[in-house]
Amino acid sequence: MSAEMDSNEDAMNRVVQIDAELTHVWMVRTFLKHCDEAEEDEDMHEIVRDLYDFILAVGPVDDSTDPTAYLKMAKKKLRRLSGATQLYEQIQPEVSGHTNFLMAARSLRLAVDKINQLVASH
Repeated sequence: MSAEMDSNEDAMNRVVQIDAELTHVWMVRTFLKHCDEAEEDEDMHEIVRDLYDFILAVGPVDDSTDPTAYLKMAKKKLRRLSGATQLYEQIQPEVSGHTNFLMAARSLRLAVDKINQLVASH
């Protein structure tokens, strides 16, 4: 097996792992988008938009996914994803101390840290 094929296989493996982590990001986004606490909070709207922007930018993974292009786009959009995560962690105690909001912050942080790790190894 050639080094290029190994590299492409490794890149696709990382893409699949990022896509799996995005299921968590999607669920946090959906929770925040539909919670009553977010209705009038501009920061929460920004967080929801930035999470969606990352998910939309990389797109769903399928047989036609180019792992190099996917990882390049993920790297480009990672700053917004990380920023949204930091902002949510910062405002979460003010928004609500309910366990659902705390666990959403923890889930988002775990997923984004893993995505950062996978993109960084590119």
